[in-house]
Amino acid sequence: MANNHPAASNNTSNLVDVLETVLDKGVVIAGDIKVNLADVELLTIKIRLLVASVDKAREIGIDWWEHDPHYSSNAQKIEEENRELQERVKQLEQAQQDIKEKKEVSAEKG
Repeated sequence: MANNHPAASNNTSNLVDVLETVLDKGVVIAGDIKVNLADVELLTIKIRLLVASVDKAREIGIDWWEHDPHYSSNAQKIEEENRELQERVKQLEQAQQDIKEKKEVSAEKG
């Protein structure tokens, strides 16, 4: 009776090592797809894929999933706060303009 367990264990260990290295260091896969018709380029698609851990991605400045409302509930909150702040800034600017105009009218009368 043959025992295949050590070989399977070795393959699993190798896979885990490779996966750990990929997530720790990151891997970039790049490619281009071009569609030509009669030597006329109709379409070019550039594909760039980065495979890395979340920590490594953050380390190199990639954190879009934290701000994209489709992937983060926190991003939806941030967008709502941003809209509220923009509205508040508009109100403050309008109030400032109103005060300036009142001062100009008072200066003309006085």
